Amino acid sequence: MMTSIFTSLLEVMIGFAAGVAVGGGFVAFLTVLGIIPRLIQLSKTDELIPVYIASIILGSLFGIFMSFADVSWDQPVLLLVLWGAFHGVFNGMLAAALTEVLNVFPVLSKRIQMEDKLLWLLMAIVFGKIAGSLFQWTIFVK
Repeated sequence: MMTSIFTSLLEVMIGFAAGVAVGGGFVAFLTVLGIIPRLIQLSKTDELIPVYIASIILGSLFGIFMSFADVSWDQPVLLLVLWGAFHGVFNGMLAAALTEVLNVFPVLSKRIQMEDKLLWLLMAIVFGKIAGSLFQWTIFVK
């Protein structure tokens, strides 16, 4: 009995430490690269900073819940399309912001002589991510 309690407490401590390490890495990734502030700057939505903060916190908590909950996703296709669209927008914006911060696209657009089409290049990648997420959620998750 005492061994079982000790084992459970040890598992809780290891799980908590792992969560702190992963969470710290995620926050460092977003903070050091400045992805969220750059997204806010590009979208000109300074007044929505509390919404960004709440979205990140609630999204993280929902992701943690979904990792541990035994939830069935037997949902209508329309809901899966909406869910996939949200994933696509998030992944597309994150990829666009990351590459913007790292100056990947300006260098790429200069190399392929498409400097005046930089916005189109960014939007193609964003919509490609959206389409890929929709495909994944409607075909593979269904």
